[in-house]
Amino acid sequence: MSVNKVILVGNVGKDPEVRHLDSGVAVANFPLATSETYIAKNGDKVTTTEWHNIVMWRGLAEVVEKYVTKGKQLYIEGRIRTRSYDDQSGNKRYITEIYGDVMQMLGRKDDQPGVGQSDQPKQASDNTTTNKGPDIPDATGEEDLPF
Repeated sequence: MSVNKVILVGNVGKDPEVRHLDSGVAVANFPLATSETYIAKNGDKVTTTEWHNIVMWRGLAEVVEKYVTKGKQLYIEGRIRTRSYDDQSGNKRYITEIYGDVMQMLGRKDDQPGVGQSDQPKQASDNTTTNKGPDIPDATGEEDLPF
C-alpha cells in the first residue's frame, strides 16, 4: 500500500492563472508559500519559505477564479505529481506540483468577498471545497458548491 497525501497551509504568492480547456474544464495554477520560523543556535530568528506549485481542476478551479487572490491564506489537501517537459532549448525539465483535492479559505470572513462579514472563525464545512482531479469525473457538479 502507498499514500500520496499533502496538507499545506500557506499564502498565495500571485493571483491564480485560470484557463478553460476546449472541453470546458477549468484549471487553475498558482504558487503557495509555506513558511517555518525557528531560532538558530546564535539566537537569531530564521524564517525559511518553501514555494509549492498548486493545480486545481474543474469546480474547484472556478472557485479559485472567483475568490482567491494574491496574499490569501489557504488550507489545501492534495497529492504530489511530478511531470517533465522540454524547454525552449530542448532540455528536459521537471516540475513538481500539488494537485489540490480540498481547499479551505482561511483568515477573517471579511477578507473573503461574498463569504460573509463576521470575524468569527469559519467552520471547515462552510467554506471547504473538494475536487476530484483531472482523471476522475466531477460527481458533485457546480450547483453543489457552497458559494
